[in-house]
Amino acid sequence: MVTSSQKQIQRLRVIEKAVDGRLSVSEAAHLLQRSERQVQRLMRRFQPDSVDWLVHGNAGRPKPWALSAETRQQVLQLAQTRYAGFNDSHLHQKLVEEEGFGFSRETLRRLLRKAGVASPQKRRPRLYRARRPRRSCLGLMALTDASRHDWLEQRGPRLTLIGFQDDATSRVLAAHFQLEAENAAGYLRVLQQLVTRHGVPLSLYRDRHSIFQRNDPHWSVVEELAGQQFPTQVGRALDELGIQQIPAHSPQAKGRIERLWRTFQDRLASELRLAQAATCEHANLVLDRFVEDFNRRFAVPPSQTENHFRRLPRGFDLQRCLSFRYQRTVAPDHTIAFGSEQIQLPRARLGYASSIVELSHQLDGTLKIYRSEKLLLTLQRPIQELAQPKPAIRTAAQKRKPKPAIYTYSGHPAIAATP
Repeated sequence: MVTSSQKQIQRLRVIEKAVDGRLSVSEAAHLLQRSERQVQRLMRRFQPDSVDWLVHGNAGRPKPWALSAETRQQVLQLAQTRYAGFNDSHLHQKLVEEEGFGFSRETLRRLLRKAGVASPQKRRPRLYRARRPRRSCLGLMALTDASRHDWLEQRGPRLTLIGFQDDATSRVLAAHFQLEAENAAGYLRVLQQLVTRHGVPLSLYRDRHSIFQRNDPHWSVVEELAGQQFPTQVGRALDELGIQQIPAHSPQAKGRIERLWRTFQDRLASELRLAQAATCEHANLVLDRFVEDFNRRFAVPPSQTENHFRRLPRGFDLQRCLSFRYQRTVAPDHTIAFGSEQIQLPRARLGYASSIVELSHQLDGTLKIYRSEKLLLTLQRPIQELAQPKPAIRTAAQKRKPKPAIYTYSGHPAIAATP
């Protein structure tokens, strides 16, 4: 009995019509995707009352490279006796190196599985994964991430793009280029842009970077007594804004913003090349125009029209919230330490010695000192000072601490005090 496939049946019908003259040789060659010479060869082999002519001459013959029955039996015997319990790769190595066989690992695997010999290595079945459905409304969840890339294509420095994207609509809510690598100051700047333009989202889907959460296992005594680790600067700002943080456990979990970076690295890089952008400032100008055009072209409407972005209450100090905040204890001489500086507090009717004050280093470089809600002093300090990491190994010259400068309240041009 000869079993014919659908392809062979199609070949039989076409050749039969070609032999009867209902199809020309060129038409039959076009239908079978063969040359006219091959069609003529099949027409000569055609037998009206048989399908044997369709079967290839080598069909049913053993392959010249196939293992003999004796070899297969010997391999199975070794796999079940001397090398019982060996995994496929280990068994293949032993059979090649110790027993002198010359077949591949895949041939061995097929032979063992056909004989019902299972591998001792148990593999977990692949988990079912599905694309996470979008949120239903604008502002229910925002996605955030950063992309360090050669955006200027060697026309300028490497830049880092930090952005926020709405999950329901795929709209880019805020984005900004910076020269530094992914850091807390960059996220605070773009978060300020997001809150100012759109409002406060309900939740934020982000990765598990140490910018957002503490990943170190070390707890201070105060943290152990409190039962929780102190948050990072960005984590504290998100908590004060009331934004729920959802950490992603893999890049695929936040796939929408990962695909956004792939699109940006294609389209935005081309727009930057077209504009001949070579600086970070020029790149941000191109970025603003590109984001507006991107949202117009690729944003999708939400399934529900309700907007869940929340406006900040009146009187909320966003600049103080989105700043680097530290607590200091005032010394008996009414000075506080900030890096290598000693800052002198202004004179007051009641002294501040031994009290705790807060230093708020804001994104515009302003350093404000608060006691509770009362503003004591305002200075100007570049924010880049905090973005620079400390050197791992200090030289002898660096180890010699310079005498700290004392900044007094009166007569200093950079100080604008609040009475």
